[in-house]
Amino acid sequence: MRVLVTGGAGYIGSVAATILIERGYEVSILDDLSTGHTELLTPGAKFINGSLLEKATVLSALEGVEAVIHFGGKSLVGESVQKPEIYWNTNVNGTRILLEAMRENGISKIVFSSTAATYGQPKSIPITEDSQTKPTNPYGASKLAVDYMLTSEAIAHNLGAISLRYFNVAGAYQAKSGWLTENHNPETHLIPNVLKATSDNPLKIFGADWPTEDKTCIRDYVHVIDLIDAHIMALDKLEPGKHEIINLGCGTGYSVKQVIDAAEAAVGHQIPSVIADRRAGDPAVLIADISKAKSFLGWSPTRDLQVMVFDTWQSQNASNK
Repeated sequence: MRVLVTGGAGYIGSVAATILIERGYEVSILDDLSTGHTELLTPGAKFINGSLLEKATVLSALEGVEAVIHFGGKSLVGESVQKPEIYWNTNVNGTRILLEAMRENGISKIVFSSTAATYGQPKSIPITEDSQTKPTNPYGASKLAVDYMLTSEAIAHNLGAISLRYFNVAGAYQAKSGWLTENHNPETHLIPNVLKATSDNPLKIFGADWPTEDKTCIRDYVHVIDLIDAHIMALDKLEPGKHEIINLGCGTGYSVKQVIDAAEAAVGHQIPSVIADRRAGDPAVLIADISKAKSFLGWSPTRDLQVMVFDTWQSQNASNK
């Protein structure tokens, strides 16, 4: 089977493309390299340099393809607030063009990279797939709009779709070509920022007075390899005319203090940090209910926080050599 991986030159997409090839799939990658990196492109994959907004390019990328794993899009919350038009155009209109091109090529299988940002501020924890969706930023809203689009497409055009709503992705993958790891600019994710903290640039802990056991926020994390395992399992669960939504996470959550402790164990020294004010809109706890992932996909995460942190640290050290 040939799979098109949109956004395959990015962090998660590159791990997906690499693991797919290692498991015997043929892979095409569509990426405009606006945030992706050529060094992350998977050897052996067919690469198409272009945008989801260029229909002719998308049609070309779909040649010989039987299914799509759709990571391509914009994903910075802060940027989405400042430039919402980019998110509506790239994430929503880009997906509309992709689905239109898929129909024209007779392709009816798609696994979509959705997000827990579709839920907004949850009323209860853990968050289930039936929880209210009320995004608090254009990024989450654009991803929710695509989820609605996939539901309509499944009903109207017999599409088989699965949206995987994941929480915080972390860790790295050591491919034959080298480490595939986070390389965002700016870097907004906690684990790489903890590992990069120095005495001159200490980690900011946004609030140490939260109603949690150690007074710091709790978030759900999932290792990127476990995440890709779920995407590949989802390929086998796609049913014509149905759109499933499934949460991915560890199902328990880790506090900021626990992340710092894991990083200190990995690097062998204390992580410099300072306490800052709470950020407006931050909830104390965000944890996924992953029971549907277990029952529907047969998936469970196998790598814990220590593995996520250690893999990230190893990949950072390798890239600095």
